[in-house]
Amino acid sequence: MKSLTLRSSVAFACALSLAACGGGGGNLSLSGTVYGLVKDGLVLQNNGGTPYPVSAGTAVFVFPQLLKSDEDFNVTIKSSPSNAVCTVTNGKGRTGAYNISSVVVTCITNTYDLGGTISGDATGLVLVNGADKLTVTAGQTSFKFNKVADGSPYGVTVLSQPTSGGRTCSLQNGVGTMGAAAVNNIQVTCL
Repeated sequence: MKSLTLRSSVAFACALSLAACGGGGGNLSLSGTVYGLVKDGLVLQNNGGTPYPVSAGTAVFVFPQLLKSDEDFNVTIKSSPSNAVCTVTNGKGRTGAYNISSVVVTCITNTYDLGGTISGDATGLVLVNGADKLTVTAGQTSFKFNKVADGSPYGVTVLSQPTSGGRTCSLQNGVGTMGAAAVNNIQVTCL
């Protein structure tokens, strides 16, 4: 009899503690990884529920609504940032007994040219934009770096001055944020 009373008391205590933290369901998180998000404007939804905005630069997201065990989920893109396309992988399934963290959102943002003009002899001049590096050849009057994503910062600088003639080059318009069009107004002047 004592054993039955003890078991009943333990079962009642467990039921109370589960009820205090939301019961036996609604305790699983739905999360994932975000790649390539350089601009604000991404909004996710699960099963058409409350829209969940994800900020630029975010690497991991977690929906605030918890799921129950054995519940369907379907993560979709409600809206993508301007000039970008975002897709979801592993976004649909059914929960088990563990949190879901395998959803992947990949955003590909439109890219645009970054370049400008050179005046004066700049032979051997080395320009950089982040890890992108280019060396100016004899007679070159313009330059172009690898394309830069819309919304991404750029910062063109002189890594090393021209190799001949003791010339010094300066830059104008070398720093900014890429918009929705090519930037071709960087000016390199060598004296």
